[in-house]
Amino acid sequence: MAEKKKQNLFLSRFQTELLLVGILIVLFLFFGVKSPVFLKVDTLMKLLKQASIYGIIAIGMTFVITSSGIDLSVGSVIGLSGIVVSMCMVRGVPVIVSILIAIGASMLVGLFNGVLVHNAKVPPFIATMASMTVVRNVILLMTGAKTISNLPQSFTAFASGSMLGIPNMFLTWLAIIILGIFITGRTVFGRNIYAYGSNKESARLSGINISSTVYGVYIFSAIVCGIAGILMAARLGNGVPTSGDGYELDAIAASVVGGASLDGGEGSVIGTVLGAMIMATLRQGGILLGINSFIMEIIIGSLIAIAVVIDKMRKSR
Repeated sequence: MAEKKKQNLFLSRFQTELLLVGILIVLFLFFGVKSPVFLKVDTLMKLLKQASIYGIIAIGMTFVITSSGIDLSVGSVIGLSGIVVSMCMVRGVPVIVSILIAIGASMLVGLFNGVLVHNAKVPPFIATMASMTVVRNVILLMTGAKTISNLPQSFTAFASGSMLGIPNMFLTWLAIIILGIFITGRTVFGRNIYAYGSNKESARLSGINISSTVYGVYIFSAIVCGIAGILMAARLGNGVPTSGDGYELDAIAASVVGGASLDGGEGSVIGTVLGAMIMATLRQGGILLGINSFIMEIIIGSLIAIAVVIDKMRKSR
């Protein structure tokens, strides 16, 4: 029975990913026909850079959602890591050390979320909303709501650079994609995320280490958001206190459109990658065609609702 359920889950995931590939191809064809510059190399490279930030945080969000949680603090963690790395560097701390400090600060937020959810039994929505508010205002206090500029050129050059014609930002996302696939498919921790998200009581009775699973998903989410925040600071060339604001919605959207179930137990890194690419393609294509940004947000919001409805209908069969 368990093997059959596993096979059905794999088939359902494959069908979802195949559908997403089809949607992405249709979008590329549509925008390619409507805009003569959409399929040009410069536009596609810009698209990959845009998708990279959303895609990185969405992978972390997928881990959390698969465990039947939610992380509303991701945007604030992006802002925190960007500010911390910027403040360190302008004070003369070496770039690598500054990056490690920023990731460490991000991990603390993830650990705090895990403690609230697992130990204090605070619902994930409330726990991470509290973190979102606290961290964002800590950032504003740290900076006086002012942008931190004069970052080292060696730091900012990474975001605009490339290797073999492929943007460094996309290569960073690709590394996290590979890591995410390895964790979910080849590690005990990855299997525990699905088991815990599917049925918490059964996971406990099976002897799964619940605390390490809950801490792990929130810390992983915070780490990848920290990386995204560092990349954003490098791309902007400044530490911006409001950076990452609202990105939690984009991360949830990419995950849900990619097949992650808000009920937990289902989600895939590949699906999330495709979801992030669909989101970025819609935004990039909308800009090129001069479509009102409010209309694009309505379309993206509708996609989220449709994805959730389809998931509910599928589960009710």
